[in-house]
Amino acid sequence: MAVQAVQADQADQADQRTQIEEKLKSLPGKPGVYLMKDARSRIIYVGKTRALRQRIRAYFQKNRPMDPKAVALASRIRDFDYVATESEADALLLEDHLIKEHRPRYNVMLRDDKSFPFIMLTNEAFPRVVVTRNVRADGARYFGPYTNVKAMRRTIDLVRKVFPLRTCPSAKAWPSMDRPCLDYYIDRCPGPCKGHIDEEGYGEIIDQVCQFLSGRTKDLLKQLKERMAQASGQLQFELAGRLRDQIIAIEKTTVRQRAFTSKEVDRDIIGIARNGNDVCGAVLQVREGKLLGKEHFFLTAPEEATEPETLGAFLTQYYLAAQLWPDEILLTGEPEGIEAFREWTARKRGSKVDIAVPRRGDKAAMVRLAVQNAELQLNTHALKRAESRVRRSIPASVGSLQEVLDLAIPPRRIETFDISNIQGSDPVASMVCFVDGRPRKTDYRKFKVKDVIGPNDFAMMQEVVGRRYRRLLDESKPLPDLVLIDGGKGQLSSVRQVLNELGLVDLPVIGLAKRLEEVFRPGQSEPIVIPRSSPALKMLMQARDEAHRFAVTFHRQRRGSRMIRSELDNIPGVGPKRKQQLILALGSVERIRKCTEEELTAVKGMGKEAARSVYRYFHPEVS
Repeated sequence: MAVQAVQADQADQADQRTQIEEKLKSLPGKPGVYLMKDARSRIIYVGKTRALRQRIRAYFQKNRPMDPKAVALASRIRDFDYVATESEADALLLEDHLIKEHRPRYNVMLRDDKSFPFIMLTNEAFPRVVVTRNVRADGARYFGPYTNVKAMRRTIDLVRKVFPLRTCPSAKAWPSMDRPCLDYYIDRCPGPCKGHIDEEGYGEIIDQVCQFLSGRTKDLLKQLKERMAQASGQLQFELAGRLRDQIIAIEKTTVRQRAFTSKEVDRDIIGIARNGNDVCGAVLQVREGKLLGKEHFFLTAPEEATEPETLGAFLTQYYLAAQLWPDEILLTGEPEGIEAFREWTARKRGSKVDIAVPRRGDKAAMVRLAVQNAELQLNTHALKRAESRVRRSIPASVGSLQEVLDLAIPPRRIETFDISNIQGSDPVASMVCFVDGRPRKTDYRKFKVKDVIGPNDFAMMQEVVGRRYRRLLDESKPLPDLVLIDGGKGQLSSVRQVLNELGLVDLPVIGLAKRLEEVFRPGQSEPIVIPRSSPALKMLMQARDEAHRFAVTFHRQRRGSRMIRSELDNIPGVGPKRKQQLILALGSVERIRKCTEEELTAVKGMGKEAARSVYRYFHPEVS
């Protein structure tokens, strides 16, 4: 049976080779896209080429020298498909679509490219400015993509303050409106709903917005200044004042944009950084010689992907979504498929885009700066991802507390102290331990206060904390991440003093005052007020209350033991067992004191002589 199975498998492989050879013979010499498949018919690579016949055949020629990626890919290819196109530029578009659809293992892919937002000017009679994550061929104008959403929101807020645009969602409701909305009366909308501006006038505002979002503010400022002078000459001072405010706002924005080159050029400067399979592409957008913005995008690249292939994939996937086209693109090296990219950009933009790889001078310095930005973003991304992995293993309460207290490390182990006594009598203390926000009762500790006489909670806290951490230091045991004291500034200062004396200057310690649940830190007069809903405060309160419960319980036990011992232990003939039986039967020493001799004799385990001794002890006048 085994021999038959091997023979059948060999026959299948032979049939497969025959089918591939037949497909290779019929390959066209046209541009197109090819899809490589593995033994399970999964698409593992999508590529484009100007000649399908030569490129695909290369994967099946055994003696042909290939790069490591092609070798790894060829060993897994069991079948292929292809789509012929009219030009290599068309193949570039189809390749991008198929990569996004199938997400092949051996392709370089932009991560979460669909999630990047754009600023859109809608295709309506009176367009609006909105945020979208979907770019469609619907006649609207798009600006982006933006990787910094906060910066994009600030840009939109500035546009709406500088340029009066409508914000109402639909023009269908205009006939039913009695008057314009509030935006019209505060000069935030020109009032198209009631015919206060026509489409031509509104279109001029939209053109200004496009110039502003494109970073081409020089011509825009010139137009606005001319209109302001004209309005002033015609004594339209209110209009001139609004134009003046627009000019000031735009100039302030322009001043914040750093001059990047002495030439007023529009260029994109692209840098690539890589760490393993993680790749970051940084784009510095220069418009009219000023740095308009910095965007960065993360990609996933297979280990075998070369730098030209990675750069080419990034260029294709970025500019297929981009809407702002520069006159020049500066790169770190020659990307794969550069000719197809040049052809496509010229067709898309309507004119040629210069693509250069500078080796020296100012342009090379700009490229190096883009690479440094990419490296910085990649390192920051790696650190955030590492922190995220750590944070996922840390409870929310611990992470929240670390953030609130600005601690260097998460307070995973917290030790909490409390004192319990009545006017200085029977003083005790408790230490409870919380690990990852949960009590660890095996690490709880009880303390009898030995060296303090009288009601002095500060000194008692100093004694107990000093004993605890002196012992940990002597035994070389690990210290907690945070020490919590039940109390305010006084208790906290006394504890900080003793910790400093032990050399534990860096050991974090806080106090939690019960009245207002305020958190105090050493050296700070004002407390930290944590919201009641915060998981950090809830955990602190739970630890404080647990320490209080543990201390009070221990104090009651010690006080009760002292009271019982001071009375019954002095009676001849009453040992520990009879003392226990008396307490169990009668409940307290006071009840025992009031009992008659007959009632004491009736207690189980008490004989007549023992009962007489107890009775005579509490009633010496009888004897």
